[in-house]
Amino acid sequence: MTVTATEAGAGSQGGAEAPRRPRTRILAGRSPRDLLGRAAVYLLLAVAVVTVAFPVYYAIAGAFMGPSELSSYPPALVPHSVTGRNFAGAVDTIPLARQYANSAIVATVITLAQLFTSILAAYAFVFLPLKARAVVFGVFLATLMVPWEAIIIPNYLTLSGWGLGNTYFGLVLPFLASGFGTFMLRQSFRQLPGELRDAARIDGAGHWRFLWRIVVPLNKPALAALSIYVFLSAWNQYFWPLIITRTANMQTLQIGLTSLRDSEMADPGLILAGVVLSLLPTLALVVFGQRFIVRGLTAGAVR
Repeated sequence: MTVTATEAGAGSQGGAEAPRRPRTRILAGRSPRDLLGRAAVYLLLAVAVVTVAFPVYYAIAGAFMGPSELSSYPPALVPHSVTGRNFAGAVDTIPLARQYANSAIVATVITLAQLFTSILAAYAFVFLPLKARAVVFGVFLATLMVPWEAIIIPNYLTLSGWGLGNTYFGLVLPFLASGFGTFMLRQSFRQLPGELRDAARIDGAGHWRFLWRIVVPLNKPALAALSIYVFLSAWNQYFWPLIITRTANMQTLQIGLTSLRDSEMADPGLILAGVVLSLLPTLALVVFGQRFIVRGLTAGAVR
């Protein structure tokens, strides 16, 4: 009896693999209870999406509405006459362009500084033979347990005593290093095999070259996730810029929105226009950096 190659291959694998059923048959084979449960899950997800996305949508739509549409009842959900007067009014009411630039400068400096300090500290904890490494790392983790409200007054008194109030240095100095960034990058750096460091040492690469040529490029997802998280946190800061700045030209955008609400010419359209302008960087980072956030936060989950 002649055995074909196909039959021989199938016999060697313990039998031919069963053909995959079409998706429609899979769904048709499910019980009504399973289909009902799946439909309930999708319904709950749809409700959650609408709940989260509707305020953002209404802020964008309301920024282009006139006063009559914003005060109408029932409220209008779609602008009937699109206008840009709200944005012009917000810029005329407060120094919005300067405050926007202040927020961008502060958030960028804090992000770059925390990346640099966290990279160096995480590398030291993973690749350098430090004495009492576990104890020092425990001190780093302990800083995450101290509420920011507990140290904000000492920070304010210290920086004011140094004459750094109402300056860019006063806005960024308390946030140039982060225990969270060090912890996150340490977990990511630990995924690298030790053979990489041995090979780099054989090739004559020192710590500095090994860090920037090998470690950093191999951990781009974690670095991108940390950058996005730090930038969003710095961009949305409110309490610290409120107490450390005194003039409108040094205030950040979040403080400007509050003063826009309290100004004499304030109306809902101006406030929504300012909110939309403050949302643009955060929405762009979340939309285009979502995959980096997910990959970076899960980089150290499995070893």
